[in-house]
Amino acid sequence: MSFESAITFFIAIFIFGITPGPGIFAILARAMVEGTRSCFLLALGMVTSDIIYLVLACFGLAAIAEHWAEVFTIIRFTGAAYLCYLGWKLWTTPIDLSTETPATKPRNGIRSFVQGFLISASNPKVILFYIAFLPTFMDLSALSSADIVLASTLQLFALMLGVMMVAHMASKARRFFKSAKAMRNLNRSAGSIMVGAGAYLASRH
Repeated sequence: MSFESAITFFIAIFIFGITPGPGIFAILARAMVEGTRSCFLLALGMVTSDIIYLVLACFGLAAIAEHWAEVFTIIRFTGAAYLCYLGWKLWTTPIDLSTETPATKPRNGIRSFVQGFLISASNPKVILFYIAFLPTFMDLSALSSADIVLASTLQLFALMLGVMMVAHMASKARRFFKSAKAMRNLNRSAGSIMVGAGAYLASRH
């Protein structure tokens, strides 16, 4: 992975990390009730799950890229279509704050970590995101252990930075995040990013 690819990867993961979804809504709920610090282990659990998905995607896609180029192309377009679908869903899904802010208990540290891990692990968009975007930043036919370690490290810092920034803003601006209009605008902005990312991926060769 080149320096330019690493920086771009970091930015892409950061944007993905703050995109509204089950994890972000859980972070918002926890931060609005208990503050920023209470979100750290919850966020760490989510990030740990994402790193596992990243590593699995690296190994799986490397094998596909080496032996079945046509299958890889299908996966790339499928991933692009799914990203566009996520963008469309973010634009069109009605806002219901009562269901987007789940309960934050239990508060036990280990349970918070497990809760975060399960929130991310059960979200199908996570693995499909990495399947779709990894080829943009890595040469899968020449994937090395160093590339995977570097990508995992960048992912750890990018996701934790993004998620904890969301937690901090939620704890400082609770009224903003409880506004249906503000959440709708946030969803539409994230949806536009997703559609743009899907179109960019589909255009890659």
